Amino acid sequence: MSKMEYFKNRIESTFSPMDYLQAKKTNPDNYILIDVRNGTPELKKEKINGAIEIPQSELLNHLSEIPKDKEIIVYCWDVWCNTAAKVAIVLLEHGFSVKELSGGIASWKTMNLPTTSLLGFNECGC
Repeated sequence: MSKMEYFKNRIESTFSPMDYLQAKKTNPDNYILIDVRNGTPELKKEKINGAIEIPQSELLNHLSEIPKDKEIIVYCWDVWCNTAAKVAIVLLEHGFSVKELSGGIASWKTMNLPTTSLLGFNECGC
């Protein structure tokens, strides 16, 4: 694979948080954001606003709940986590259109974009 092919494939296979927000703003009904992180709410603490939760470990049990007529955007923890990439492969094998959110929830939070608590209280525990 040439460098050009690599970068074109990378762009076609990923969304930066800002690219995702712009695409969602332009065509809100075309995208489904899925949090595929494994772990308890205490470990995860929060998710990206509007994301549905389907942990990688439960994906095969929930395939019928994912619409095939939408672009599926998956995310995991951060740039070092490959869970979203593993999920993307499974979804592609099952006929879904998929992109990975670059940097996972860590990049989202670094940009101070909105999240929802999974614990029922805010960061201070209030």
